[in-house]
Amino acid sequence: MPRSFPLDRIRNIGIIAHIDAGKTTVTERILYYTGRTYKIGDVDEGTTVMDWMAQERQRGITITAAATTCHWQNHRINIIDTPGHVDFTAEVERSLRVLDGGVVVFDGVAGVEAQSETVWRQADRYHVPRICFINKMDRVGANFNRTLSMIEERLHATPLPIQLPLGGEASFEGIIDLIENRAWSFDGDPDSEPIEVAIPESEQTICSTCHQALIEKLAEHDDQIMTAYLEGSSITTAELRLAVRRITLATKGVPVLCGSALRNKGIQPLLDAIVSYLPSPLDMPPVRGVDTKKRVEVHRLAKDEAPFSALAFKVVSDPFVGRLVYFRVYSGKVKAGAQVFNSTRGERERIGRLLLMHANRREEVVAADTGAIAATLGLKNTLTGDTLCDSANPVLLESIRFPEPVLSVAIEPKTRADQDKMAEALNRLADEDPTFKIDYNQETGQTVISGMGELHLEVIISRLFSEFRVGAKVGKPRVAYRETITIPAKAEGRLVRQTGGRGQYGHVCIEIEPLERGGGFQFIDRIKGGIIPKPFIFAAEAGIKEALDTGVFAGYPLVDIKVTLYDGSYHEVDSSELAFKMAGSMALKNGVAKAKPTLLEPIMNLEVVTQGQFLGDITGDLTSRRGHIEAIETQYAEMCTIRALIPLAETFGYATSLRSLTQGRANHSMEFCRYEQLPAELMAQITDKVWVRR
Repeated sequence: MPRSFPLDRIRNIGIIAHIDAGKTTVTERILYYTGRTYKIGDVDEGTTVMDWMAQERQRGITITAAATTCHWQNHRINIIDTPGHVDFTAEVERSLRVLDGGVVVFDGVAGVEAQSETVWRQADRYHVPRICFINKMDRVGANFNRTLSMIEERLHATPLPIQLPLGGEASFEGIIDLIENRAWSFDGDPDSEPIEVAIPESEQTICSTCHQALIEKLAEHDDQIMTAYLEGSSITTAELRLAVRRITLATKGVPVLCGSALRNKGIQPLLDAIVSYLPSPLDMPPVRGVDTKKRVEVHRLAKDEAPFSALAFKVVSDPFVGRLVYFRVYSGKVKAGAQVFNSTRGERERIGRLLLMHANRREEVVAADTGAIAATLGLKNTLTGDTLCDSANPVLLESIRFPEPVLSVAIEPKTRADQDKMAEALNRLADEDPTFKIDYNQETGQTVISGMGELHLEVIISRLFSEFRVGAKVGKPRVAYRETITIPAKAEGRLVRQTGGRGQYGHVCIEIEPLERGGGFQFIDRIKGGIIPKPFIFAAEAGIKEALDTGVFAGYPLVDIKVTLYDGSYHEVDSSELAFKMAGSMALKNGVAKAKPTLLEPIMNLEVVTQGQFLGDITGDLTSRRGHIEAIETQYAEMCTIRALIPLAETFGYATSLRSLTQGRANHSMEFCRYEQLPAELMAQITDKVWVRR
């Protein structure tokens, strides 16, 4: 069967940015100009195609990544519009894992914001080539050159400005193409074509300087341009475009464009740049994986003839069709109804219907070939990050790493009838979102749900009420504290039980030591001479790991601990793996009690953008919340950016407090930074509460 579309003409891209930079507005214009939609959706009116969830339309923000497909200049562009709020960073993470390129949108007034840095680092981690679009150039305070400087300084990137704004702020009318030395004007009517105009005399000197600077910057990173530049040869427009493409694909530089999506200015040149500079699946290195039979690294070429391999990156519970699994095909192809192998779980699955997704609308297809981003029904046991492949050629692709949740609330059903419904609904939501965790506390009898922040949990709970019709009561947010130790200690765990028949005997001696923050857990086996058989050592390690889940100090998980097993004994008849597992658990708890346990609390990176007149009130409020101010930067029009570290426990209700302090004129964003030791006076309060609950 022939390919549905040539592989070199496919672009798999994501639209990524800080919240309110205009990602969804850019995507809506792209869909309109490519003919995918016939009416432009508006975020403020709640009529966008990509923000289709009721929650997204009510709040005016993107919550879940939405996929769609459109065509431009005989190229197929698969687009994923991602959220900008830090609470939904997992949506960006899993999207970037399967995409080939990205369009990073910046607010022309605010420039590089906090979440812009986060998504940039995520794209760096997956080596995603990208282009930049400086949006909102028609707003008061928009500054193209300042945003370029911020890209260079804060993102440590090499911007390649291939456009300049034509006019500024209210007089912004179009763009100047530095590669072709041509200017284009847009009248704001979405149905009007761009009009070529003469470059104003006042801009010609700047354009000439910037064109020469672009060539020099390209020469620094591209040998062909360097050779032509040193030889004094004329460099054609086509050569410049190819050089920009080579540098972009090598992630040595990022082309920078500008416009105003809301005013329909600069979108067609952006589409041209997506086609010209971002990679096709053929331009990306072959995907790497592990052959699960031979346990060796293998590569899968982006060819339809290669063995099938794909990565499931998103699971959605669709109220109309059921459980949808989104996947990206890296090699080979798959037909509807085919049997595939889930190498992550070692299970066979059958592909049901194959669908091309357009936000929440579906288009059925008979096959998905290399480079495709599709969804399927029928995969019962496949979760986010699982590899799907040909059972005759099994391969395990790199999975997706997600941050740990930092905020928890207790939730309980209102009635007995809601009890089963709530359990099923929570499991379906956890299926969709890897950063949403459910835990049942045996001691308190509470169901505790955890997420990435207040907004994340608020959206989850709202969906529980509206989509799943579950009646539930929600407790106050709880911080996900951790326990650790501060000094080394030695301990032993001995289990001796005799009940008339065969008894239980396990005995281990361990030494525990604190690790640096983020060190996790290390287990060292120093047993010599076979005084404990290997199976019992593994069982003791399992018991120690299990005991880490519940600390002895306040019941929170234990982290940053090194455990060394150095001695012990066993009985030839009475010893068993279960006995050593229990002995290992007892030894850890005894050791932690001796090692001066302490509590760790999550610390958040906070960035507040405010007018200078409110600076004193905000810094005073942050200090009262145990915040540590790291920097205050003065920006445009007396605007300031405050960067601070603040304990998560002190941030509840901060959005409301900030609005009241600044008359609603300040913005803030937060992301998890690290864990730090909790002050002693607060530690006593928390442990007292724990013992009261017990």
